[in-house]
Amino acid sequence: MEPFSCAKPFIAMIHLPPLPGSPRYNREKMSSIIDAALSDLAALEEGGADAALVENLGDAPFAKLAPKETITAMTVIVQEITRKAHLPIGVNVLRNDGAASIAIAAATGGAFIRVNVFCGVAFTDQGIIEGEARTLLELRKQLGSSLSILADIHVKHAAHPRSVEEAALDAVRDGPDALIVTGIATGKRTSPEDLASVKHVSPLPVLVGSGVRIDNLSTYSDADGFIVGSSLKRDGKLDAPVDPKRVRALAKAIAGLRHSE
Repeated sequence: MEPFSCAKPFIAMIHLPPLPGSPRYNREKMSSIIDAALSDLAALEEGGADAALVENLGDAPFAKLAPKETITAMTVIVQEITRKAHLPIGVNVLRNDGAASIAIAAATGGAFIRVNVFCGVAFTDQGIIEGEARTLLELRKQLGSSLSILADIHVKHAAHPRSVEEAALDAVRDGPDALIVTGIATGKRTSPEDLASVKHVSPLPVLVGSGVRIDNLSTYSDADGFIVGSSLKRDGKLDAPVDPKRVRALAKAIAGLRHSE
């Protein structure tokens, strides 16, 4: 699965603190934010993650589309991360700014993006969000980029009017490179039944996007990849730094899944 160099890629999160544009931004220096992000990157690489996904998680409550100052800050941060990284870097601009994610990734050498609502409609804490698949595919083409688009199905922190199977069928038709299934919220367990339902109707790779831990990894043996954040943090606390020991343990467990196939 492009741009990843192995089966069942282990994509680990780099969660950013509140950035300029967020109501929670406390005027932290960009140099400090970058240093923390690079420290997490080093921990992920030391632990054996296959890729890293940079996300402005600290900006909640989110705007539907990120403010210009947030996009600018993320561009600077991702640029520094890609300069140092030895693995593929992805971008997810919350709440649902796929165009900003593509622009940042294309400008900085990012390899992939995540889009929470790629198509269809989601009822979220930001209100109603509509997907913009055509716009995003046009922008990628216009920029001459080969980055991959990972699209959520029934994204977390949202309610959805259609079944997960129907949503997956529509998403496949709209042309992302892979699909993601999640639980109801950050760090919450993904339903194995949802994974099976989406796998049943999708010819695209399907990744598990929340709640993955060593103790439940075996229930996702059919997944084509994993996006993991919360369980990799020190003491499992979402706002803590990445713990390379936790990364290494999960990387080893995922490698075991690959070898068992």
